[in-house]
Amino acid sequence: MNDKFHGMIGLCKRAGKLITGEDLSSKAVKSGKSKLVIIACDASDNTKKSMINSCNYYKVKYVTVSDKESLGRATGSDSRAVISVNDDNFAKAILDRLN
Repeated sequence: MNDKFHGMIGLCKRAGKLITGEDLSSKAVKSGKSKLVIIACDASDNTKKSMINSCNYYKVKYVTVSDKESLGRATGSDSRAVISVNDDNFAKAILDRLN
């Protein structure tokens, strides 16, 4: 995964537009706040299935990338399986850096 992608996640976190963790991200998706969900490739199968189903139902974009350790480092935590971006501009910028 490239550094610009992780750097943009860190910037989003510092701006207060990022929610980390499966439970809080799931609530953000259901409430309509989430614009993009990022799921770690090494997240558990139940976590992936739950988040993907929720994103599909509520029509929220999601990507499966990276691993829990690097997502955690980008957000200033130990490890994170799921993060939710709650801003359209940050979501677009993160997706741009992913490609």
